[in-house]
Amino acid sequence: MTVTTPAIDKALPPTPADSAESSDTEQAHLEIPVSKDNNSKEKRRSVVDSLRKLWTSEKSEKSEISEKPEKTKSSKKTYIVAASPPSTEITPAATRTPSTSSIPQSPVSLVEAEQSNEDEDDGISIPLPPTTIHPTKILDIDANTPDSHVARDPRMIRLTGAHPFNVEPPLTTLFDQGFLTPPELFYVRNHGAVPESKKPFTITFREILEQYQQVTVPITLVCAGNRRKEQNTVRKSQGFSWGPGGVSTALFTGPMLCDVLQKAKPTKKAKFLCMEGADELPNGNYGTSIKLSWAMTRERGIMLAHKMNGLPLTPDHGRPIRVVIPCQIGGRSVKWLKRLVITDKPSGNWYHKYDNRVLPTTITPEMSKKDDQPWEDERYAIYDLNVNSAVAYPQNDEVVKKVEKGYTFRGYAYTGGMKKISRVEVSLDKGQTWKLAKIDYPEDRYRETERTMYGGKVDMMTRDASYCWCFWEQEITMEELVNAEDVVVRAMDDGLSLQQRDMYWSVLGMMHNAWFRVAIRKEGDSIRFEHPTVPAQSGGGWMERVIKEGGDFSNGNWGEKLPNEADKPAKKPEEPKPEAVMTNPEITRIIELEELKAHSGKKEPWFVVEGQVYDGTPFLKEHPGGATSIINVAATDATDEFVGIHSESAKGMMPTYHIGTLSPAALSALLNPAAETPASVETPVTTEPIEITTPFLEPKTWKGLVLSAKRAISSDTKIFTFTLPSASQPLGLPVGQHLLMRIKNPVSGKFCIRAYTPLSTAETKGSVDVLVKLYQDGAMSKLLDKVEIGSEVGVKGPTGKFVYGGKGKYTLNGEEKRTERFNMICGGSGITPVLSVLRAAAEDEEDKTVVRLLDGNRTEEDILCRGLLAELEGKSVDTVSVLHTLSKPSEKWEGRQGRIDEELIRANAAEGAVWLVCGPPALEKEVKRVLGEMGVAETDVVFF
Repeated sequence: MTVTTPAIDKALPPTPADSAESSDTEQAHLEIPVSKDNNSKEKRRSVVDSLRKLWTSEKSEKSEISEKPEKTKSSKKTYIVAASPPSTEITPAATRTPSTSSIPQSPVSLVEAEQSNEDEDDGISIPLPPTTIHPTKILDIDANTPDSHVARDPRMIRLTGAHPFNVEPPLTTLFDQGFLTPPELFYVRNHGAVPESKKPFTITFREILEQYQQVTVPITLVCAGNRRKEQNTVRKSQGFSWGPGGVSTALFTGPMLCDVLQKAKPTKKAKFLCMEGADELPNGNYGTSIKLSWAMTRERGIMLAHKMNGLPLTPDHGRPIRVVIPCQIGGRSVKWLKRLVITDKPSGNWYHKYDNRVLPTTITPEMSKKDDQPWEDERYAIYDLNVNSAVAYPQNDEVVKKVEKGYTFRGYAYTGGMKKISRVEVSLDKGQTWKLAKIDYPEDRYRETERTMYGGKVDMMTRDASYCWCFWEQEITMEELVNAEDVVVRAMDDGLSLQQRDMYWSVLGMMHNAWFRVAIRKEGDSIRFEHPTVPAQSGGGWMERVIKEGGDFSNGNWGEKLPNEADKPAKKPEEPKPEAVMTNPEITRIIELEELKAHSGKKEPWFVVEGQVYDGTPFLKEHPGGATSIINVAATDATDEFVGIHSESAKGMMPTYHIGTLSPAALSALLNPAAETPASVETPVTTEPIEITTPFLEPKTWKGLVLSAKRAISSDTKIFTFTLPSASQPLGLPVGQHLLMRIKNPVSGKFCIRAYTPLSTAETKGSVDVLVKLYQDGAMSKLLDKVEIGSEVGVKGPTGKFVYGGKGKYTLNGEEKRTERFNMICGGSGITPVLSVLRAAAEDEEDKTVVRLLDGNRTEEDILCRGLLAELEGKSVDTVSVLHTLSKPSEKWEGRQGRIDEELIRANAAEGAVWLVCGPPALEKEVKRVLGEMGVAETDVVFF
């Protein structure tokens, strides 16, 4: 951990190791190394010395350590902590074996929290943690991710696919745990990979009790995106779809943060506490800040936690130590804590600026990308939680017979700002009248005791603040349910903050706290309950049904038809626009399959679209995708890729190339080729890994690739990872070429097809990474983002007119050429095809080809692969140079400002250079005009 305090009392001089930096920056720099080779014995001031005792690694090379109390005290249980990957198992020496387990996993260990004889029992009944069923098995879905060292509970609902790990438990499973949530069911919000501890840490009671008083406090943590799917259903935000399970409660143990910070003696100029975690993300380590006055106020309960429900923190929850901030959004409670900085300004961390904010509802996603000002306005940053509630019972789609007496609705409520829920109300007439629900406050039972638990004092007796959720219930008769259309719930806190009726939509989709509505559907002798949504990409809920029924969410009745709208005819759909005619009416020639197959080569490639035959020969040189795009579909049915890729203007050109119609028999044979595998041939069955060294891609055959992971690298860009059939199999994509990917639109039934250049290199085996920018109106990117982990997408290739062979050699439309310099121009996600060439040249020490890249974007966030580009530029300083230019830069941007214009293009021109261009149509159009006026030959310009 590093404690850097720009505004710190200078009574204590800096250590020699820090004196140089201190003199330059007028800071006292206090550092505690956390790296795996930390063997330092240097003594520091008390704050540093104490924090080292919580953090420092042992010199021992053991893979297992024991957590033991002081020698003068006895312990009821001894814990063995396996800190080395792949397992993070925590097992008591004497574990009781359960008679049954509802979790289908093996092996598992039941874990009870450590109890020493100093843990007092004063006879007061307080909620205790449920028994932990600690996962010890690495799930298959995690095996090929950076988190392959973390064992997890398979019940958790994954909101962002395999990686990163963002999950919530099933709502009723969460609710059934009671007041405290076991670690394996505690919601997780990770921005990237879980940092892996290569060496174990030893944390004894002597060390953690020596300098700071330890406290044990019940605290509820809530993700700011809790219930976001309701917003995403109305209008897609930039966040993934949390259900109402992004909330959990645990007993956290550790020192109060104010005690630690007091040792640093911050001056009056210090206003903020900046925190940084050890998780390494695309835009740096995760970090954020809070007001220093909050951290210094004991009543706020802000702490450094190293235990959760009496057990050491698990990797997903911030092991070995994290910040826990009650009553504020979970994004402020930094996990894997590495650095604390006291300063006079809020954190400048990328994630503090571009995450955890509620921008005004008038700001659209498009506006937020063009204007950086709202992101810099601290008024829009979220800290305290707002008041919220949800229904756990009845569950979504739960059915109850009408003969039952009634139903007891149950759920949770919480609020922020240290306030307490004062009432929960339930209405069966859309808010005209309300019933006052019964509320249970388990947190208050901790105020009746000052016992010691898990090595920390239960520090709640003198606190007025409320840190936790509460539970409510309301009995409703069957007569009331049958006569109602829905049940709505709202909560109020003791500051009179009240849940609002309607949604406040914002770009990030955070802090949704509209009334929780459960629709009632009458079905014969039963009634069925519908929640608003179902988490993640799962279907279900009344909001999805309303959309399918053509409902309007703005009609004042949650999109359900009003009584006076029951007989209103459905809105007449718009007349479809006439499609372009692709045939020549004068062509009457009938073509058989044999004749078509005779044109499957490079010389005279024919192809079929919707049963019509076209001659691609005249367009081989002019085709934007190169001759390969046509040759790859020669003598095949190209309907899907042609319709899925080409514009109406391109379709309008097709009558020129129309040469005939495929006969019905020929079309049937083409679309349904007979199986040629002999019946006598049997495929051997084996469980051993299959080794395949032949390239996966085939130019004329669609093959299935399995999506194994999704990873967000910015608010609108993700990397999709696909797994090949064998870990030893190459994709088979030459440098500079692309693959075609297709996904069927479930609404239209048609395939959407796009060309992508993978981010992974040509040498990568067993998997392929594809970088995709998610556009609001992008048909393909929206479909791809909805593909579930484990599902297949169709791919084929290679395709493209350009191939880079290395050392300046390349082929263009099959013609071999050579150059000493590439000038590259790209914008946005157009970086991927030019990057493949740049990387191939930079990583080959013998390749002396000069590469100059001009990369245009709107903001810094839009710069893709920035770190990789910087690495390649640093590796080949003599041959590779990269220039970024921004059209909407922030005040902190020190690079070039403006678009890629004629002045910039001319300034970077060079004699004999070959130009590689990929970007939006407007950019490519401008580049084509400028290069044409400069006299650059068309054969020296490649548009991907």
